[in-house]
Amino acid sequence: MIATKGSGFDIILVSGEPYADHPLSPVGMIARVLGAEGFKVGVIECPDWKTKADFLKLGRPRLFFGITSGSIDSMLVNYTPLKRERAVDPNAPFLSRMPDRAVIVYANRIRELHKGAPIVLGGIEASLRRFAHYDYWGDDVRRSILLDTRADILVYGPGELQAVEIARRLDRGETLDGIRGTSVIRAEPPEGAVVIPSFEEVEADKGKFCEAQKHLTNRRTIAQKHANRFVVQYPAPDWTPADLDRVYGLPFTRRIPEGFPELRMARFSVQTHRGCVGRCSFCALSLHQGDRIVSRSEASILEEIRRMTKHPEWKGIVDDLGGPTANMYGMDGATVEAAHRRLIGLMRAARKVPGVKKVFVRSGIRYDLAVESPEYVRELVRHHVSGLLKIAPEHVSENVLKLMNKSGSRRRLEEFRKLFAGAAGAEAGAKAGRRGRPLHLKYYFMVAHPGTTDKEARELAEYIRALERSGEKPVEGVQIFTPTPMTRSTCMYHTGLDPITGASVYVPRPYAEKKAQKRMLGATPSDKD
Repeated sequence: MIATKGSGFDIILVSGEPYADHPLSPVGMIARVLGAEGFKVGVIECPDWKTKADFLKLGRPRLFFGITSGSIDSMLVNYTPLKRERAVDPNAPFLSRMPDRAVIVYANRIRELHKGAPIVLGGIEASLRRFAHYDYWGDDVRRSILLDTRADILVYGPGELQAVEIARRLDRGETLDGIRGTSVIRAEPPEGAVVIPSFEEVEADKGKFCEAQKHLTNRRTIAQKHANRFVVQYPAPDWTPADLDRVYGLPFTRRIPEGFPELRMARFSVQTHRGCVGRCSFCALSLHQGDRIVSRSEASILEEIRRMTKHPEWKGIVDDLGGPTANMYGMDGATVEAAHRRLIGLMRAARKVPGVKKVFVRSGIRYDLAVESPEYVRELVRHHVSGLLKIAPEHVSENVLKLMNKSGSRRRLEEFRKLFAGAAGAEAGAKAGRRGRPLHLKYYFMVAHPGTTDKEARELAEYIRALERSGEKPVEGVQIFTPTPMTRSTCMYHTGLDPITGASVYVPRPYAEKKAQKRMLGATPSDKD
């Protein structure tokens, strides 16, 4: 898919991550989809933004430049939750090839070198900055990234359908206004749009910031004034299972460069669905992929596994069968119990594909949903767990859980622990014991989330000590809350108010306080902070 200078591309994609012809590579997926529609696509990966050469090597595309930082926000790549540069962190040094605010840097470079060329923004960094937003790293409210980049259009969420529509319209010389799943700049808001407080209002007034937050959704046309113009978001497209089957059914080679170790570990992973119904306050997934589940057909998933078994590096292992949350597959309007029955059927069918030795589920599950189906828990533990299973209670204090929109999950956690222990102690535990590695849970907890005082931090610490006394070693993943654009938790961090209730919320801001809360849990604050 990556070609050389002078080839005459219709579209050139610029990515802060390495290119991989793999369905889990954002730029790889978009390139494949556009290529399947007959467009000639070039990719500039990890460009050196300090020089001109990388941005000139493929020439100027006939239709547009598409820009993304990749699968992770460049500021999260480059900085720890305590704003330490990862490149100079003595405990976990990491040299990123992305500049800070990569999407802005790349777009402005292209504007300079290819004057007048249409620019399309995409990926999570652009998606979650489509409106005015609080920026943790600058501790300020920034305007929409559309204005800072001077881009023609922004694609939010999964962008395959939008990218194809944009390419077709530009090919026909048509306007880009009104495409579902995109944001543009207009002189006036469209008829029927929800007009939220302006950039100037949310920058100056925290109450207005909260008011704007309450209206954020992918389901409606929303307009926000910036000076004398409006940033307009059109509703997300209505993805269908057939849409997912089509894009994941493309002939990916799954070739992954050596410089992309994260993806190499997931070379033989299979994405079963998109979206999340959890709506956790600290997670922006519902404003990116959406708050409803769209599942692929079982036939499509099994066919992808069969194709993988023909790969020259296949060793019989499906690295992961899941999605944003593995056990939300099948919840396309179905009950939790019915969805798990469908998922159990998929898991059993995947194990029977010729050439498959093991199918792992490593993407994590929602234990509060899993407790509705003890059969699913038994199936998962007996056949699909490799030593450990990841779950994310995040916290145990009801005060904090309520602000996280996870109220009542502590009770469900205890129910799930009992189910897991029962399954692990039977057939799965015996098998694991023979290889000297008993099955266990890997817990992810969060400290310094809005609402967490010393009292709530101690409550979590005491819970973890109790787990340890029972023989568990739960502190394998402790993160300090990082405010990311567009989430309810970030709104609470910035304003000190819950945008839903208007109530005041305690916010642990000093770095010393954040590190002290992490230290209470027995984790070293400097590990990755």
